[in-house]
Amino acid sequence: MKQKLMSGMRPTGKLHLGHFIGVLSNWVKLQREYDCFFCVADLHALTTKYDETGSLRQNIKDVVLDWISCGIDPNISTIYVQSQIPQVCELHVLLSMITPQNWVERDPTLKDMAKILRNKSEKTSTISYGLMGYPVLMTTDILSFNAGYVPVGIDQVAHIEITRDIARRFNNIYNTQFFVEPKPLLTHMPMLPGIDGKKMGKSFNNDIKISDDEKTTEDKILKAVTDTNRVRKTNPGNVDNCEVAFKYYLAFAKDDEELLNQVKCECHNAKIGCRDCKKRLSNLINEKFKPIREKRLNLSLNQDDLKQIIDEGNKKVRIENQKILDNVKEIMQMYN
Repeated sequence: MKQKLMSGMRPTGKLHLGHFIGVLSNWVKLQREYDCFFCVADLHALTTKYDETGSLRQNIKDVVLDWISCGIDPNISTIYVQSQIPQVCELHVLLSMITPQNWVERDPTLKDMAKILRNKSEKTSTISYGLMGYPVLMTTDILSFNAGYVPVGIDQVAHIEITRDIARRFNNIYNTQFFVEPKPLLTHMPMLPGIDGKKMGKSFNNDIKISDDEKTTEDKILKAVTDTNRVRKTNPGNVDNCEVAFKYYLAFAKDDEELLNQVKCECHNAKIGCRDCKKRLSNLINEKFKPIREKRLNLSLNQDDLKQIIDEGNKKVRIENQKILDNVKEIMQMYN
């Protein structure tokens, strides 16, 4: 029997190439090895965007469209929407009862979210009760399956530690070994920068969407930062100083050693200008994402199929989570 694996994303808009390289390509591989549950974490989206729900439903659909088009197979992986699983909310309440306040307050993700809110307008700068409970809700997402593994980057290991702490505390309080302590499944995928060399993100207006058309992709790639020391086409360049473009080559042509060597040679010997090099890069990316974009378009035109995938996933997760919830309530000796 395959080990269970749980992961998810907040639905804040269409996904970009950074999501593809850093997360989705890894999920596609993991789904062959684990019993995977992928969560569209819309409740988590409310922790900081409770006043921006106008596009939430469409964002949920867009995330699922991006997942499936990139290779998440709903026939072997389970896709579901967090808010459609009432068992998550009930287990969240029960786990919150045993979680010390200072455990929540020290969570690094909560601190980051609080900083983001403080930098927003006065209207939305309040740290809500829901945001304070974010680490416990995240823990609930994982323990609702008693999942053994959670794929994370090295910088996110701390996120899993509070889940392990809460699972251990529950077991100690109730003298049981019911909850497994989930292990982080480290991913070493590269972080893809935005076209300006900074962290890629929708809010920074420096991302390339998975669903962007070829012209939009090309236009954005042509704006990507290269070797700032190379002033003219005739000046030799250095790919080690190429802040964005060559990193994209490494991400999307990592197995094409011949092409990578060609790019290095042409750059170092001033045989090609940065614009022409980025033009080739945009062609490379567009070619790679052509079947993904076609698949996404076809699925988006059949909303009934998309709804069926989500509904079936929700139904399966409710059954899975109810088993865990029933066991927890029995262990805690809740009224039955």
